[in-house]
Amino acid sequence: MAINNTFILVINMNQTTQSWAEQEFADANLEDQRRTQRLILIAEQRGSQPHASFSQSCGDAAATKAAYRFYENEDISPDAILSTHQESTLTRMKQEPIVLAVQDTTILDYTNHPATEGLGTLQNKEQQGLLMHTTLAVTPASVPLGIIHQQIWARPVEEFGKKHKRKERPIQEKESQKWLDSLATTSQLQKQLPQTKVVSIGDREADIYDLFISSQALSQELLVRAAWDRCVQHQENHLWSYMENQPIAGTLTITVPRKGQQPTRQAELSVHYAQVTLLPPKHRYSEKLAPVRICGILACEENPPSGVEAITWLLLTTLSVTSFEESCQKIQWYSCRWLIEIYHKVLKSGCRVEERQFENVSNIRRYLAVDVVVGWYILYLTMVSRELPDIPCSAILEAHEWQSLYCFIHKVSTPPENPPTLRQAMRWIAQLGGFMGRKSDGEPGVTVLWRGLQRLHDISGSWLIFHLHSPESRNVGKV
Repeated sequence: MAINNTFILVINMNQTTQSWAEQEFADANLEDQRRTQRLILIAEQRGSQPHASFSQSCGDAAATKAAYRFYENEDISPDAILSTHQESTLTRMKQEPIVLAVQDTTILDYTNHPATEGLGTLQNKEQQGLLMHTTLAVTPASVPLGIIHQQIWARPVEEFGKKHKRKERPIQEKESQKWLDSLATTSQLQKQLPQTKVVSIGDREADIYDLFISSQALSQELLVRAAWDRCVQHQENHLWSYMENQPIAGTLTITVPRKGQQPTRQAELSVHYAQVTLLPPKHRYSEKLAPVRICGILACEENPPSGVEAITWLLLTTLSVTSFEESCQKIQWYSCRWLIEIYHKVLKSGCRVEERQFENVSNIRRYLAVDVVVGWYILYLTMVSRELPDIPCSAILEAHEWQSLYCFIHKVSTPPENPPTLRQAMRWIAQLGGFMGRKSDGEPGVTVLWRGLQRLHDISGSWLIFHLHSPESRNVGKV
């Protein structure tokens, strides 16, 4: 069912004459249609060459100057730029029975741009930049549907070194508030999606007692990885010992991706599950917070290879878990959280957002409002080609793009009548970016894909020019 719904998403992108950028930005309310048209053009240029500088992606000096004017226009709100993409994301979410709202925080380091006004401190007083917390909607099949919430802020210099006092401060004064803000947005979306179950997912940093309380108050489903050995209302007194004493419900074999020098391997996990009652943190007893009834899932590797750290996940969720199968389902859902890390990698390494120089943070925010959607689009292309490999590539690529791609790869002058599959086209694009395509290489990742997209932009542009006045030009662009 999820595959069929995702198929509808892809085909809908092809059933219109609009480009992907028009679908995401055409309804932006920027108070001047010319601004909206400029936004669409900038997004198309950045999407074609995400790795390039502004001058390279814009193509000429006049277009580059116009792009900078757009980013420097104080009458344009970053929220207004991003809002239409969020509306499109909501439309895509409506087609899915289950959507996972995965989230994480990343650092945007602008230390090398000391002239930029409004930046904050990062890991030390010499390092300056911004923090970005993104909530990305994805399907359980790991297809990213879009950004549903994003917070960008500068950490004040005076806040540096106050981490040891965090327990004394209310959560509204902490950066942890970002989890509650994301949860509130997800809850609002859930109200608009009665046919879709939306689950908010966070890593160990999201193990916050206030988040559990808020999720119950908002009736918003939550799935996070435990970080603290919390006190529980059970004989064992503490969470980890309580879960370890639960019977093994079954074993689950997972594939652990390559990490550094460690090759890809299979790991067998023992799975325990149980309902558990969490007690408030001891330093907050005076607040008279209520206990939280929740489900726990412990997945641990009993016999890891020599020299390899055992995998251990303890998940806490408001979702019902009454069987081994339901436990495995929630573990699989949590595994989709890695997509948010890949997304942030796309922004930094693919779109190179940390290399862009602007006069102040307001201009950076306007720029980011565009490129964060470009980053989503690149990730979407990567993942949907894995989920739906056999659909025609014309669902994603314009005719002149796949035709020029085919001819360039095969060293021929005439493309086939019918477009190749999406998987094949994505592998050819990745090949342009350095993908070898060996059996051991698996499917191409985002790095080779964004490199390939940059080359495809030049190849397809040349294709159009050379075929514009040729006798065959009447067939160019037709499928």
